[in-house]
Amino acid sequence: MQNLMNNYIEVGSIILFGIGFMTLLLNNNMIKKIIGLNIMDTAIFLFFIARGYIYEKDAPIVVGEFKGVSGYINPIPTSLMLTGIVVSVSMTAFMLALTIKLYQKYKTIDLREILDMKEG
Repeated sequence: MQNLMNNYIEVGSIILFGIGFMTLLLNNNMIKKIIGLNIMDTAIFLFFIARGYIYEKDAPIVVGEFKGVSGYINPIPTSLMLTGIVVSVSMTAFMLALTIKLYQKYKTIDLREILDMKEG
């Protein structure tokens, strides 16, 4: 139990991922599926940024004296997460554009109704 309390950010990100995954699975509405996927993305970013941070080390910006390589946090995980955020935003925009096109064609954003129209 103490280990869970020490890693509360990681536990919170796992819970967020589960909420997003269940939202993705249980809803037929396209907008709700996109929101669930965004919650999952945010949980992954939170997890990796929390794991990449090391207490009592500074950001890799040299101000004043140089503390040595071991005195700074590795900037690569943070830069990878920034890249992931950009990709996530662009994928969200793409999914919303596809949802608009689906609505224009089928007059609904419910996947079950779209599949029934397509089969019939």
